[in-house]
Amino acid sequence: MTGSTLFSKLPKLLHGGDYNPEQWLDRPDILEEDIRLMKEAGVNVVTLGVFSWSVIEPVEGEFHFTWLHDIMDRLYENGIYTVLSTPSGARPAWLDEKYPSALRTSRKRIQNLHGQRHNHCITSPDYRRLVRAVDERLAEQFGAHPGLILWHLSNELGGECACELCQEKFREFLRRKYHNHIEELNQQWWTTFWSHRYNDFSQIEGPAAHGEKSIHGLNLDWKRFTTENTIDFLRSEARVFREKTPEIPITTNFMHLYPALDYNKLSKEIDIVSWDSYPRYGNPDRSLYDISAENAFDHVIMRSFKKDRPFMMMESVPSLVNWHEFNKAKRPGEHRVTALQAIACGSDTVQYFQWRKSRGSYEQFHGAVIDHLGRNDTRVFRDVAEVGALLETLSEVSGSTVRSKAALLFDWDNWWAIEDAAAFSDKTKKYPQTCLNMFKLFLQNGVDVDVISSEEPLDGYEVVVAPMLYLIKPQVADHLKKFVSGGGQLIGTYITGYVNENTLCYLGGFPGGGLTELFGLYTEEIDTLYPKEKNGVQFVSDAPVSGTFSARDYCEIVKIQDASVLATYTDDFYSGTPAVTVHPYGQGNAYYVAARMEEDGMNALLKQILADAGIACRPLPGGVEYHRRQKADTAYDFYINYTTQQQEISVESGVDLVSGRPVGGTETIEPLGVMVCRVQL
Repeated sequence: MTGSTLFSKLPKLLHGGDYNPEQWLDRPDILEEDIRLMKEAGVNVVTLGVFSWSVIEPVEGEFHFTWLHDIMDRLYENGIYTVLSTPSGARPAWLDEKYPSALRTSRKRIQNLHGQRHNHCITSPDYRRLVRAVDERLAEQFGAHPGLILWHLSNELGGECACELCQEKFREFLRRKYHNHIEELNQQWWTTFWSHRYNDFSQIEGPAAHGEKSIHGLNLDWKRFTTENTIDFLRSEARVFREKTPEIPITTNFMHLYPALDYNKLSKEIDIVSWDSYPRYGNPDRSLYDISAENAFDHVIMRSFKKDRPFMMMESVPSLVNWHEFNKAKRPGEHRVTALQAIACGSDTVQYFQWRKSRGSYEQFHGAVIDHLGRNDTRVFRDVAEVGALLETLSEVSGSTVRSKAALLFDWDNWWAIEDAAAFSDKTKKYPQTCLNMFKLFLQNGVDVDVISSEEPLDGYEVVVAPMLYLIKPQVADHLKKFVSGGGQLIGTYITGYVNENTLCYLGGFPGGGLTELFGLYTEEIDTLYPKEKNGVQFVSDAPVSGTFSARDYCEIVKIQDASVLATYTDDFYSGTPAVTVHPYGQGNAYYVAARMEEDGMNALLKQILADAGIACRPLPGGVEYHRRQKADTAYDFYINYTTQQQEISVESGVDLVSGRPVGGTETIEPLGVMVCRVQL
């Protein structure tokens, strides 16, 4: 799949977004104007049908598709293709009135009323049957439409249900996992503590504030079950389209590092990864570069689910949203750089929510391409049209991919387990932030890095960073040993290998699960520092890194077996004990950073490890981001300047596709400017 465009019907970068013509069926003049303005803005794709159930099926069994046929036909006639969504993300009132089992139940065991969205029980047989009925008719009506390029299942899947149907399904999940042996579950959940042993699976309830919430294994398995149940529902929707329209790919849109579902597992059920990007731009306390670096982290997580093909930025906003704490408008020039960041990170689309602002209800003030003004001479429309033209200029980039030699491990199970652990400090664990901070160091050094699960293959990587890998799943230690013994460079940190996949502590020393041998040490204690406390990490005289750096939050006290000491603590009762070590293992090295070093110390160590691995850093001025996409023997180097000043950068000889001019050596990039250099390899 590497090097191929997402859609053979539309072999270019896609530009468009969510379109809700059903809200304007009484205004044919607006619908006609929409298509004219879409063409002017360079829109070549729209998403239809999201939350359209009550219009498609106003009463049970009565389907209305004429309006949708008319819209899709007119779009296609004007060169605009369709991503068609299933309407299962929000239900019509008639469904809840007739089939109350479709309503979701909270952890307090209170059934919700009709309303909102994703307020449904995905286990409900009635709900699933009605979803299948509408999906089958969508496939029959539109599967052969020449303008259809993608099925979009539901919308931003999320949440959990605690009804008795879901409780029994959870018990079935546990019976399978623990081989229908309640004593195996009791052992893995350690239920003799507080006398919480179960005699039968029927006694088990999902976690609740007014019930059981102190068993970490229960809490973790409930989250895993919620993901599995969501996957089961996703498969039930996908099955219709895989049977009836196997040639049309499938997606569902993910959200910003969503904590409630393991996206790594969900991504395996879809053909194309898509997600919705809504950073909190405009915060005067943070630079545009810093906010964008966080967004790049999210882009890269999504890209890394399917590294052999581009992903889709399914939603973004050209102006402002309506649901942030402060709904700040993008400044002039910001839309261009943020849109191009998605392409630089591996997306083949820039799409928006929404095309035209709704007149009423919750999202009436959510940003859109067309405001309530209805004009094409607004700043926002001009910004969108500029991006549309730029994407057309960059069309040859479509189908190219990012090929990283470094990987950062990020696991949802690990995130859930660390957050639930009654240990360390609830205020400073910050597992996602720790991974983000490590990602930013790669970004600052101009090195592309994938963000992957600890269970994913490590073939082709030279450097792997595994921050706070608290939970070690089966085979992960062997996985990491194979990587290092084959010549890889591994960086592990404090709070690694404390528990197994069911949150039972490893015995015999941390990091457990087979990692003590790999790192050549074990942890005796961990010191949790207060926010105002610091320690120092001083590199020894013959270490490849020199200097003393600050450490905060966590300092592990480790005992060496056969690792070499690179740095020691400067303060407290463990002054002089190892803080950073390296252990040669096979052809590679396993580094262990026992303290949360400040970014300057981690950066110094990372740069040395990258150099040892033969990965070249690319010097970048502050506020400039770099990424490389490739296909065949051609590379596309993206430089994005998030500052309001000109910046000098060093580029390889090639052609800047944005300006059309030859470039090479030292070049100047304008404030809030973008360069995309085609380089022959």
